[in-house]
This record gives sequence, structure tokens and C-alpha cells, in this order.
Amino acid sequence: MPTPTKGRRMGGSPAHQRHMMANLATALFEHGRITTTEARARRLRPVAERLITFAKRGDLHARRRVLTTLTDRDVVHTLFSEIGPRFESREGGYTRITKIGPRKGDNAPMAVIELMPEETEARQRRRRARRSQAARPSAPAKAAAPAEAEVTDEEPERDVAADSADQADSAEDLAADSEVGEEGESDLEANEDAEAEEAESNLAADEKDESDAASDESDEPEGGQ
Repeated sequence: MPTPTKGRRMGGSPAHQRHMMANLATALFEHGRITTTEARARRLRPVAERLITFAKRGDLHARRRVLTTLTDRDVVHTLFSEIGPRFESREGGYTRITKIGPRKGDNAPMAVIELMPEETEARQRRRRARRSQAARPSAPAKAAAPAEAEVTDEEPERDVAADSADQADSAEDLAADSEVGEEGESDLEANEDAEAEEAESNLAADEKDESDAASDESDEPEGGQ
């Protein structure tokens, strides 16, 4: 037993609903689009798409399954020869529902259900082709990205090596400056010591001269005075 649909039936009995859906599907496949209420369009959509799926198979068993729903053989021939091959590369979504507002009189919401045109299918193919073409050059870019990453990784190592070399040079310069400073201090100390010794020797010589002069004065005779 088939699973009942949710909601109220379209008609007084299940048989009435099946005949109503069959008539709506026949009109849809014959004219390409029909205007009906939103509720009937929503109930018709899965029935019509299931019949189109059988038409895409194209074998004898699928044709007999469709003939159990559609009684017009001309419409069945159109379905299998034109509509089915048109949606060969499409995986579902063969129909489209467009709301057109309420109906005058009973204010029932109306809608147009139609088969998807071929232009939409062509556009989707173009979009897929563009996406595939756009994805191809991205592979070299991705391959180039690790190389760039490697280069950027090597740069910090070089910078670290340069910094270490600069630090070593600065340390050598400091050591040389310290050695020069120590030598300068030693030279200053030596000069100060030499000057002190020279001053002491000069003082000693002056004292000696004074003592010699005093001794000479004391040795002179009193008569000569």
C-alpha cells in the first residue's frame, strides 16, 4: 500500500487525486507550463519529476511504468523523445514553481509550474567549466606557496647568523678597546713614575749644589774678606 501524503487530498477520493495529477502532468508535458493553485503545483511536482526520471532511462519497462499514469501516447512519446534527453545531464530539479498572486473570486493563491529551460542547463555547464579552468592554475600557486614559505624560513636563519657575526665583531672591538685602554693606562703610569723620578733627581741635584756652594763659602780665608 503506498504511503499517504501529508495534508488533505486533492479531491474526494484517492482515485480522484490520481486522475487529477495525471491530467495536470499530461498538460505540463504537452505545453511546458501550466497555471494552477500552489497546493496542486506542489503535489504535481514530485509526480512530474518521477515521470521525467523514467523518461531518462528510456527502456521499455520505464515506458510501461509511465503509461500506467499517463494515458496519452503522444505525450508519452514527447516525454521520452524530447523531455527526457533534455535533462540527461541534470540530477533532479526538472520543474520550477513561480507564485503569481491570489485568484479573483475565491482569493486562492496561484502559481505557474513549468519545465526548466535549456538555457539554465547551459549556464550551469559554463559555470562548471569556468570553475574547473579557474581551479587549474591554482595548483601551481599552491605549489609555489611552500617554496615561498621555505625562502621566508631561511631568511630568519640568515638574519640570526648575521646578528651572531655582528655580536662577535662587536665583542672583538670591545676587547681591542679594553686592551688599548689598559696599555694607555700602563703608559700613563710609566710616564708619571718617570716624571716623579726626574723631579726627585732634580731636587737632589739642587740640594747638592746648594751644599757645595755653602762649603765653598765656609772655606774662603778671613783675610781676603
